Amino acid sequence: MVKILFMDGCRCIIDIINDDCSLELVMNLRSIDLNLLVALNALLTDLHVTRAADRIGLSQPAMSNALSRLRHIFKDELLVRTANGMQATPRALELAEPVKRVLRQLERILDSEASFDPSTTTRSFSVRLSDLLARLLLPTVCNTLKTTAPFVHLDVVHYSPTDTVEALEKDEIDLAISMGLVHSNAIKSVVMMRDRMVCVMREGHPAALHPLTLETFLQGTHLKVSMSPTDLRFVDDVLARQGMTRQVAVNVPHWLLVPHVLRESDHLSVMPRRLAFAMASEDLAIRDLPFPSEPFEWSMYWHRRHDASQDLSWLRSIFTEAAQHFANGI
Repeated sequence: MVKILFMDGCRCIIDIINDDCSLELVMNLRSIDLNLLVALNALLTDLHVTRAADRIGLSQPAMSNALSRLRHIFKDELLVRTANGMQATPRALELAEPVKRVLRQLERILDSEASFDPSTTTRSFSVRLSDLLARLLLPTVCNTLKTTAPFVHLDVVHYSPTDTVEALEKDEIDLAISMGLVHSNAIKSVVMMRDRMVCVMREGHPAALHPLTLETFLQGTHLKVSMSPTDLRFVDDVLARQGMTRQVAVNVPHWLLVPHVLRESDHLSVMPRRLAFAMASEDLAIRDLPFPSEPFEWSMYWHRRHDASQDLSWLRSIFTEAAQHFANGI
Protein backbone atom coordinates (compact mmCIF):
# COMPACT_ATOMS: atom_id res chain seq x y z
CA MET A 1 0.00 0.00 0.00
CA VAL A 2 1.20 3.54 -0.70
CA LYS A 3 0.36 6.67 1.27
CA ILE A 4 1.08 10.20 0.01
CA LEU A 5 1.97 12.13 3.14
CA PHE A 6 2.67 15.44 1.40
CA MET A 7 2.62 16.61 -2.20
CA ASP A 8 3.59 19.98 -3.64
CA GLY A 9 4.19 20.33 -7.38
CA CYS A 10 6.50 17.53 -8.42
CA ARG A 11 7.78 16.71 -4.92
CA CYS A 12 6.11 14.17 -2.72
CA ILE A 13 6.82 12.26 0.46
CA ILE A 14 5.80 8.64 0.13
CA ASP A 15 5.29 6.02 2.79
CA ILE A 16 5.40 2.47 1.46
CA ILE A 17 3.88 -0.32 3.47
CA ASN A 18 5.01 -3.48 1.73
CA ASP A 19 6.38 -6.65 3.26
CA ASP A 20 8.50 -7.23 0.15
CA CYS A 21 10.44 -3.95 0.51
CA SER A 22 13.56 -3.69 2.64
CA LEU A 23 13.73 -0.94 5.28
CA GLU A 24 16.59 0.68 3.38
CA LEU A 25 14.55 0.80 0.19
CA VAL A 26 11.58 2.30 2.00
CA MET A 27 13.74 5.03 3.48
CA ASN A 28 15.16 5.91 0.06
CA LEU A 29 11.69 6.33 -1.43
CA ARG A 30 10.22 8.32 1.44
CA SER A 31 11.29 11.67 0.02
CA ILE A 32 11.94 11.94 -3.71
CA ASP A 33 11.05 14.09 -6.70
CA LEU A 34 8.05 12.42 -8.32
CA ASN A 35 9.53 13.06 -11.78
CA LEU A 36 12.55 10.99 -10.75
CA LEU A 37 10.31 8.05 -9.93
CA VAL A 38 8.75 8.32 -13.38
CA ALA A 39 12.22 8.49 -14.95
CA LEU A 40 13.43 5.52 -12.89
CA ASN A 41 10.47 3.41 -13.96
CA ALA A 42 11.12 4.25 -17.64
CA LEU A 43 14.83 3.48 -17.32
CA LEU A 44 14.20 0.13 -15.64
CA THR A 45 11.58 -0.73 -18.27
CA ASP A 46 13.61 0.16 -21.38
CA LEU A 47 17.20 -0.29 -20.12
CA HIS A 48 18.11 2.47 -22.56
CA VAL A 49 18.47 6.18 -21.80
CA THR A 50 17.21 7.50 -25.14
CA ARG A 51 14.21 5.13 -25.35
CA ALA A 52 13.32 5.85 -21.74
CA ALA A 53 13.46 9.59 -22.48
CA ASP A 54 11.14 9.13 -25.47
CA ARG A 55 8.74 7.07 -23.37
CA ILE A 56 8.07 9.94 -20.94
CA GLY A 57 8.69 12.93 -23.20
CA LEU A 58 12.10 14.04 -21.92
CA SER A 59 15.17 15.02 -23.88
CA GLN A 60 18.11 12.62 -23.81
CA PRO A 61 20.27 15.03 -21.76
CA ALA A 62 17.46 15.50 -19.24
CA MET A 63 17.11 11.72 -18.83
CA SER A 64 20.88 11.37 -18.42
CA ASN A 65 20.74 14.01 -15.69
CA ALA A 66 17.86 12.17 -14.02
CA LEU A 67 19.90 8.95 -14.06
CA SER A 68 22.82 10.76 -12.42
CA ARG A 69 20.54 12.07 -9.68
CA LEU A 70 19.02 8.63 -9.14
CA ARG A 71 22.47 7.09 -8.86
CA HIS A 72 23.30 9.61 -6.18
CA ILE A 73 20.05 9.02 -4.26
CA PHE A 74 20.33 5.24 -4.27
CA LYS A 75 24.15 5.12 -4.10
CA ASP A 76 24.18 2.59 -6.91
CA GLU A 77 24.92 2.64 -10.65
CA LEU A 78 21.40 1.23 -11.38
CA LEU A 79 22.23 0.75 -15.09
CA VAL A 80 25.66 -0.41 -16.30
CA ARG A 81 26.91 -0.64 -19.85
CA THR A 82 27.81 -4.14 -21.12
CA ALA A 83 28.64 -5.70 -24.48
CA ASN A 84 24.92 -6.50 -24.82
CA GLY A 85 23.72 -3.00 -23.93
CA MET A 86 22.64 -1.49 -20.63
CA GLN A 87 21.88 -3.94 -17.84
CA ALA A 88 20.16 -3.36 -14.49
CA THR A 89 22.17 -3.86 -11.32
CA PRO A 90 20.84 -6.11 -8.54
CA ARG A 91 19.78 -2.97 -6.64
CA ALA A 92 17.87 -1.71 -9.70
CA LEU A 93 16.09 -5.06 -10.01
CA GLU A 94 15.12 -4.74 -6.33
CA LEU A 95 13.66 -1.29 -7.02
CA ALA A 96 11.72 -2.12 -10.20
CA GLU A 97 8.49 -3.57 -8.82
CA PRO A 98 8.14 -1.31 -5.75
CA VAL A 99 8.62 1.78 -7.93
CA LYS A 100 6.07 0.53 -10.43
CA ARG A 101 3.56 -0.07 -7.63
CA VAL A 102 4.16 3.40 -6.22
CA LEU A 103 3.46 5.03 -9.57
CA ARG A 104 0.36 2.91 -10.17
CA GLN A 105 -1.06 3.90 -6.78
CA LEU A 106 -0.22 7.58 -7.30
CA GLU A 107 -1.84 7.50 -10.72
CA ARG A 108 -5.04 6.09 -9.29
CA ILE A 109 -5.11 8.51 -6.38
CA LEU A 110 -4.71 11.49 -8.69
CA ASP A 111 -7.21 10.14 -11.23
CA SER A 112 -9.79 9.66 -8.51
CA GLU A 113 -9.87 13.42 -7.96
CA ALA A 114 -11.66 13.98 -11.26
CA SER A 115 -13.96 12.15 -13.63
CA PHE A 116 -12.17 9.67 -15.88
CA ASP A 117 -12.06 10.74 -19.55
CA PRO A 118 -10.73 8.08 -21.96
CA SER A 119 -10.09 10.65 -24.69
CA THR A 120 -7.58 12.61 -22.59
CA THR A 121 -6.21 10.15 -20.03
CA THR A 122 -2.56 9.14 -20.18
CA ARG A 123 -3.11 6.16 -17.88
CA SER A 124 -1.05 3.01 -18.23
CA PHE A 125 -2.92 -0.27 -17.82
CA SER A 126 -1.41 -3.71 -17.25
CA VAL A 127 -3.30 -6.75 -18.58
CA ARG A 128 -2.47 -10.44 -18.39
CA LEU A 129 -2.98 -12.15 -21.76
CA SER A 130 -1.49 -15.25 -23.30
CA ASP A 131 -0.26 -14.98 -26.89
CA LEU A 132 -3.39 -16.93 -27.90
CA LEU A 133 -5.77 -14.42 -26.31
CA ALA A 134 -3.67 -11.50 -27.49
CA ARG A 135 -3.98 -12.81 -31.05
CA LEU A 136 -7.77 -12.91 -30.70
CA LEU A 137 -8.49 -9.74 -28.74
CA LEU A 138 -5.71 -7.20 -29.20
CA PRO A 139 -6.46 -6.17 -32.80
CA THR A 140 -9.96 -5.02 -31.81
CA VAL A 141 -8.79 -3.55 -28.51
CA CYS A 142 -6.02 -1.55 -30.20
CA ASN A 143 -8.42 -0.17 -32.79
CA THR A 144 -10.79 0.91 -30.03
CA LEU A 145 -8.01 2.57 -28.06
CA LYS A 146 -6.79 4.39 -31.15
CA THR A 147 -10.15 6.06 -31.67
CA THR A 148 -11.39 6.50 -28.10
CA ALA A 149 -8.28 6.67 -25.90
CA PRO A 150 -5.28 7.65 -28.04
CA PHE A 151 -2.97 8.46 -25.11
CA VAL A 152 -3.49 5.26 -23.12
CA HIS A 153 -0.53 2.89 -22.72
CA LEU A 154 -1.33 -0.83 -22.57
CA ASP A 155 1.24 -3.17 -21.00
CA VAL A 156 0.52 -6.83 -21.87
CA VAL A 157 2.13 -9.47 -19.65
CA HIS A 158 1.91 -13.25 -19.56
CA TYR A 159 2.00 -14.99 -16.17
CA SER A 160 1.32 -18.54 -15.08
CA PRO A 161 -2.09 -19.11 -13.45
CA THR A 162 -0.66 -18.95 -9.93
CA ASP A 163 1.40 -15.84 -10.68
CA THR A 164 -1.63 -14.23 -12.32
CA VAL A 165 -3.71 -14.53 -9.15
CA GLU A 166 -0.80 -13.23 -7.08
CA ALA A 167 -0.34 -10.25 -9.43
CA LEU A 168 -4.04 -9.38 -9.09
CA GLU A 169 -3.80 -9.63 -5.31
CA LYS A 170 -0.71 -7.40 -5.21
CA ASP A 171 -2.23 -4.88 -7.62
CA GLU A 172 0.55 -5.48 -10.14
CA ILE A 173 -1.93 -5.94 -13.00
CA ASP A 174 -5.33 -4.35 -13.63
CA LEU A 175 -7.08 -7.37 -15.08
CA ALA A 176 -6.41 -10.82 -16.44
CA ILE A 177 -8.02 -12.96 -19.10
CA SER A 178 -7.47 -16.65 -18.58
CA MET A 179 -9.33 -19.83 -17.74
CA GLY A 180 -10.00 -21.78 -14.57
CA LEU A 181 -8.00 -19.62 -12.17
CA VAL A 182 -8.17 -20.75 -8.55
CA HIS A 183 -8.60 -17.62 -6.45
CA SER A 184 -10.06 -16.14 -3.27
CA ASN A 185 -13.29 -14.16 -2.95
CA ALA A 186 -11.24 -11.01 -3.38
CA ILE A 187 -11.02 -11.75 -7.10
CA LYS A 188 -14.09 -11.35 -9.31
CA SER A 189 -14.61 -12.91 -12.74
CA VAL A 190 -17.00 -12.92 -15.66
CA VAL A 191 -17.15 -15.31 -18.60
CA MET A 192 -16.02 -13.63 -21.82
CA MET A 193 -16.32 -16.38 -24.43
CA ARG A 194 -16.62 -20.13 -24.77
CA ASP A 195 -14.38 -22.42 -26.78
CA ARG A 196 -13.48 -26.03 -27.46
CA MET A 197 -10.43 -27.91 -28.70
CA VAL A 198 -9.96 -29.01 -32.32
CA CYS A 199 -7.22 -30.77 -34.26
CA VAL A 200 -5.19 -28.75 -36.76
CA MET A 201 -2.78 -29.80 -39.50
CA ARG A 202 -1.46 -28.50 -42.81
CA GLU A 203 -3.99 -28.59 -45.65
CA GLY A 204 -2.00 -31.19 -47.59
CA HIS A 205 -1.61 -33.54 -44.62
CA PRO A 206 -2.70 -37.14 -45.42
CA ALA A 207 -5.01 -37.08 -42.39
CA ALA A 208 -6.80 -34.04 -43.84
CA LEU A 209 -8.05 -36.04 -46.85
CA HIS A 210 -10.49 -38.13 -44.78
CA PRO A 211 -12.58 -37.72 -41.62
CA LEU A 212 -10.23 -37.76 -38.62
CA THR A 213 -10.47 -41.07 -36.73
CA LEU A 214 -9.19 -41.87 -33.26
CA GLU A 215 -6.73 -44.34 -34.78
CA THR A 216 -5.28 -41.70 -37.10
CA PHE A 217 -5.11 -39.20 -34.25
CA LEU A 218 -3.20 -41.61 -31.99
CA GLN A 219 -0.85 -42.82 -34.72
CA GLY A 220 0.14 -39.32 -35.75
CA THR A 221 2.94 -37.28 -34.21
CA HIS A 222 1.87 -34.21 -32.29
CA LEU A 223 3.08 -30.67 -31.73
CA LYS A 224 2.14 -29.53 -28.22
CA VAL A 225 2.18 -26.13 -26.52
CA SER A 226 3.96 -26.92 -23.28
CA MET A 227 2.65 -23.90 -21.30
CA SER A 228 -0.99 -24.53 -22.12
CA PRO A 229 -3.27 -26.19 -19.53
CA THR A 230 -5.94 -26.67 -22.20
CA ASP A 231 -4.01 -29.43 -24.00
CA LEU A 232 -3.53 -31.35 -20.76
CA ARG A 233 -7.04 -30.91 -19.35
CA PHE A 234 -9.12 -31.32 -22.50
CA VAL A 235 -6.99 -33.76 -24.51
CA ASP A 236 -4.31 -35.68 -22.61
CA ASP A 237 -6.36 -36.17 -19.44
CA VAL A 238 -9.36 -37.31 -21.49
CA LEU A 239 -7.24 -39.86 -23.36
CA ALA A 240 -5.52 -41.01 -20.15
CA ARG A 241 -8.87 -41.82 -18.54
CA GLN A 242 -9.46 -44.21 -21.44
CA GLY A 243 -5.99 -45.75 -21.15
CA MET A 244 -4.67 -43.98 -24.27
CA THR A 245 -1.93 -41.48 -25.02
CA ARG A 246 -0.83 -39.48 -28.07
CA GLN A 247 2.70 -39.26 -29.45
CA VAL A 248 4.06 -35.79 -28.67
CA ALA A 249 7.07 -35.24 -30.91
CA VAL A 250 7.67 -31.51 -30.27
CA ASN A 251 6.91 -29.17 -27.37
CA VAL A 252 6.87 -25.42 -28.07
CA PRO A 253 6.31 -22.56 -25.60
CA HIS A 254 3.93 -20.38 -27.62
CA TRP A 255 0.73 -20.85 -29.64
CA LEU A 256 1.79 -18.57 -32.47
CA LEU A 257 4.63 -20.95 -33.37
CA VAL A 258 2.17 -23.71 -34.18
CA PRO A 259 1.02 -22.78 -37.73
CA HIS A 260 4.59 -22.15 -38.90
CA VAL A 261 5.73 -25.58 -37.71
CA LEU A 262 2.65 -27.40 -39.01
CA ARG A 263 3.03 -25.98 -42.53
CA GLU A 264 6.47 -27.59 -42.81
CA SER A 265 5.74 -30.93 -41.14
CA ASP A 266 3.30 -33.80 -40.85
CA HIS A 267 2.61 -33.12 -37.18
CA LEU A 268 -0.88 -32.72 -35.78
CA SER A 269 -1.70 -30.15 -33.13
CA VAL A 270 -4.65 -29.49 -30.84
CA MET A 271 -5.68 -25.90 -30.16
CA PRO A 272 -8.74 -23.84 -29.20
CA ARG A 273 -11.17 -23.62 -32.09
CA ARG A 274 -11.35 -19.82 -32.05
CA LEU A 275 -7.59 -19.52 -32.46
CA ALA A 276 -7.58 -22.16 -35.18
CA PHE A 277 -10.13 -20.24 -37.25
CA ALA A 278 -8.28 -16.98 -36.64
CA MET A 279 -5.30 -18.67 -38.27
CA ALA A 280 -7.32 -20.43 -40.98
CA SER A 281 -5.74 -18.26 -43.67
CA GLU A 282 -2.38 -19.83 -42.83
CA ASP A 283 -2.98 -23.03 -44.84
CA LEU A 284 -4.39 -25.03 -41.97
CA ALA A 285 -6.96 -27.80 -42.04
CA ILE A 286 -9.25 -27.89 -38.98
CA ARG A 287 -10.96 -31.07 -37.83
CA ASP A 288 -13.13 -31.97 -34.82
CA LEU A 289 -11.46 -34.19 -32.25
CA PRO A 290 -12.30 -37.88 -32.71
CA PHE A 291 -13.33 -38.22 -29.04
CA PRO A 292 -15.61 -36.28 -26.68
CA SER A 293 -13.99 -33.18 -25.16
CA GLU A 294 -15.90 -30.69 -23.02
CA PRO A 295 -16.12 -27.02 -24.03
CA PHE A 296 -14.41 -24.51 -21.75
CA GLU A 297 -14.65 -20.81 -20.92
CA TRP A 298 -12.29 -17.86 -21.11
CA SER A 299 -12.95 -15.46 -18.25
CA MET A 300 -11.90 -11.96 -17.25
CA TYR A 301 -10.58 -11.55 -13.69
CA TRP A 302 -10.03 -8.43 -11.57
CA HIS A 303 -9.72 -7.51 -7.90
CA ARG A 304 -12.83 -6.37 -6.00
CA ARG A 305 -10.98 -3.25 -4.85
CA HIS A 306 -11.45 -1.87 -8.37
CA ASP A 307 -15.16 -2.61 -8.78
CA ALA A 308 -16.10 1.07 -8.61
CA SER A 309 -13.08 2.47 -10.45
CA GLN A 310 -14.22 4.39 -13.51
CA ASP A 311 -11.00 3.77 -15.42
CA LEU A 312 -10.88 0.03 -14.81
CA SER A 313 -14.60 -0.39 -15.47
CA TRP A 314 -13.97 1.28 -18.80
CA LEU A 315 -10.97 -1.00 -19.49
CA ARG A 316 -13.04 -4.09 -18.74
CA SER A 317 -15.73 -2.85 -21.15
CA ILE A 318 -13.12 -2.49 -23.91
CA PHE A 319 -12.09 -6.14 -23.60
CA THR A 320 -15.69 -7.29 -23.20
CA GLU A 321 -16.60 -5.56 -26.46
CA ALA A 322 -13.61 -7.18 -28.20
CA ALA A 323 -14.81 -10.60 -27.05
CA GLN A 324 -18.26 -9.92 -28.56
CA HIS A 325 -16.70 -10.70 -31.96
CA PHE A 326 -16.42 -14.29 -30.74
CA ALA A 327 -19.91 -14.61 -29.31
CA ASN A 328 -20.99 -17.06 -32.04
CA GLY A 329 -21.38 -20.74 -31.31
CA ILE A 330 -18.45 -23.09 -30.96
